[in-house]
Amino acid sequence: MSPVTGWRYPLSWVCEVFRISRSSVYAWRASGSARPMRLKRGPKTAWSDADVVAAIREVLKESSFLGEGHRKVTARLRQRGMRVGKNRVLRLMRRERLLAPVRQGRPHGDRSHSGTIITERPNELWGTDATRFYTRRNGWCWFFGAIDHCVGDVVGWHVAKKGDRWAALEPIRQGVREQFLSYAPKIALGLGLRHDWGPQYTAHQFAGELAWLGIRATPAFVGEPECNGVIERWIRTLKEECLYLHDFETLEEAREVIGTFIEHYNREWLLERHGHRTPAAVRQQLLQAA
Repeated sequence: MSPVTGWRYPLSWVCEVFRISRSSVYAWRASGSARPMRLKRGPKTAWSDADVVAAIREVLKESSFLGEGHRKVTARLRQRGMRVGKNRVLRLMRRERLLAPVRQGRPHGDRSHSGTIITERPNELWGTDATRFYTRRNGWCWFFGAIDHCVGDVVGWHVAKKGDRWAALEPIRQGVREQFLSYAPKIALGLGLRHDWGPQYTAHQFAGELAWLGIRATPAFVGEPECNGVIERWIRTLKEECLYLHDFETLEEAREVIGTFIEHYNREWLLERHGHRTPAAVRQQLLQAA
């Protein structure tokens, strides 16, 4: 009832203004108590928000990576025996400003491809791409990498001063020797390679060696980097976790640091689509199942 006019307002209006549910009002009236009406429903957790925040800070401090989000933090908390919901972890990390900054991409319309680029078995489709980084003594240098679309591990990588077709072939050669245990004609039949339209990947020597190995080339659509999204996303991780954090003096120093990071990534990085398991564990399980 309004204290001014004496009118009675509908309960639905009052609940809408105060953003509470009518069921909470009815329960409060039935209990006959003046308890707060906006208490959290359901069972109470064993850890308070302060306890969860302290555990989150400890996980972030011990992690070797800098860009892990709330999902991986939730997985690491569960490995410690603290089972909390990922929405709660997201809320607390957002409140405490513990989330890593995320670059907002442009809005995408209808893509020129459909389906998925993730395969069900390893060594069915690899993705390769390149990026540049700076060294004080050698200037701008090139990084080339290759990644498996199923497992998500780096199967080969190479750094060089000159980013030509021979440097682009080196990660593929490493991956073939490691995964197929040989380097011979048609040794990699059934394997596809996703790449963009850079001059390294359109060179006759690059296409010829792929054909010699039995690898079919599956280039991405022009202007659609999502087709090669697995290696594109991984290179972003490489930049955020390694390249942007080091002031390389020489190319040899960069090669050592990048190699250590890639080895660390394959052994310890958590992949959400694989149930927050590491690439090395996923590949071992898939090979045993095969």
